[in-house]
Amino acid sequence: MDGMKAWYQSKTVWGALIAVGASLLQIMGAEVDAGTQAELADLAVTTVGAVGGLVAIYGRIAARSEIGG
Repeated sequence: MDGMKAWYQSKTVWGALIAVGASLLQIMGAEVDAGTQAELADLAVTTVGAVGGLVAIYGRIAARSEIGG
C-alpha cells in the first residue's frame, strides 16, 4: 500500500459499519439492499471528508498564531 489514511477515510470501514447497521435494521424488520449499502458507504466517506475540510478551515480561522516557515 502507498501511505496510510485515517480509518474514517476508508470505504471498507464505512461499508462494514453500514453492513452491521443494515443487519440490525433487518432484525427490526427493515430491508436495506446491497446497492443502498454501497451508496451509503460512498456518502459517508464524502461527508466525512467534507466535514474534515470544514473543521480544518475553522481551525485555521480560529487559530491565534500565524503560519510561518
